[in-house]
Amino acid sequence: MRLKNCYKSADFRELARQRLPAPLFHYIDGGADDEVTLRRNTEAFEDCDLVPNVLAGVKSVDLSTEVLGQRLSMPLFFSPTAMQRLFHHDGERALAAAARELGTMFGVSTIGTRSIEELGAYEDVPKLFQIYIHNDRAITTDLMARCREANFNALALTVDTIVAGNRERDHVTGMTTPPRLTARSLASFALHPRWTFNYLLRERFDLPNVSRYIKQGSSISSSVINYINDQMRRDIDWDQAARMVEEWGGPFAIKGVVSVADAKRCVDIGASAIMISNHGGRQLDGSCAPFDQLQAIADAVGGQIELIVDGGVRRGTHVLKALAMGATACSGGRMYLYPLAGAGTRGVLRAMHLLRDEMERDMMLMGCSSVGELDRAMLAPRSPFRGSV
Repeated sequence: MRLKNCYKSADFRELARQRLPAPLFHYIDGGADDEVTLRRNTEAFEDCDLVPNVLAGVKSVDLSTEVLGQRLSMPLFFSPTAMQRLFHHDGERALAAAARELGTMFGVSTIGTRSIEELGAYEDVPKLFQIYIHNDRAITTDLMARCREANFNALALTVDTIVAGNRERDHVTGMTTPPRLTARSLASFALHPRWTFNYLLRERFDLPNVSRYIKQGSSISSSVINYINDQMRRDIDWDQAARMVEEWGGPFAIKGVVSVADAKRCVDIGASAIMISNHGGRQLDGSCAPFDQLQAIADAVGGQIELIVDGGVRRGTHVLKALAMGATACSGGRMYLYPLAGAGTRGVLRAMHLLRDEMERDMMLMGCSSVGELDRAMLAPRSPFRGSV
């Protein structure tokens, strides 16, 4: 498959499958256990239908919205994901370039492959840094200070990875970072010479935001599961989250919330936004899909805090459904990781332009000239919406 023939998420997924060695493709593509939650994240959007209004006189569409203190040209941005240079040598630079062209925000992971300082140089692009709390508290303090110095616009604390989900595909393929040649993976690397030559001949793989403290994952090969289980602090609590919100003093999101009770706690500690997320179905299999929980959370805390539906977005209509249900915006990872793996910066730009075009076209078909006009009257349930406390 060629990039010019890619028009939807499944096409970019196939392109990534062709370009990546098996351990890396399945790392992007896979979830925890039986991958029920992974599938449900997208399927949830099909439980309701859009109800368009006609003869609305819409001449143009304004997709802009404000998220975490930043005015974005569209209600969709790049969620932070780890180790992007494993998938393409452009890595996080592709996201920064695409975000700049599209007028949206990009997220950077604690275990990303471009440094806070390098990405901070993209001064004209809204930037969100995602923090994992490591066992060594000094790492968190250092990361926050570096983000402040590099003028990152917002922080997001990920709260659903105190232990690693059971990502069985990684066990099967032997996925590690940096990649390690084994009898199991050697054939796949050999069958993807373009990727292999790029990896071997370009700059050495590193996790620059943490490698000054931790060798695991940079100079010492490790599975992602082992890295999380060895390095992440397990006893984080709401008091610690509240202290981080106060210490940062700016826009701050809590990422990994799916319950109404936790959403209310986010409001109580002064967070700016909730990223309703289950980590792309990679942690607790059988847990709620973000869109499934949106209605209940919006009913409980809507208007008090920004709500970001993170995960499962594959179409412009998915974004419109989330906004109509009460979300401020949407974000996602696989929506850009597949095209990144398939064609680098060009792939990300093509995929995101297609999604933006879908949103604009679908807004006109809905009879809406701005995202603020979307509401629940424009949704018809196929089955009762679910929400839990």
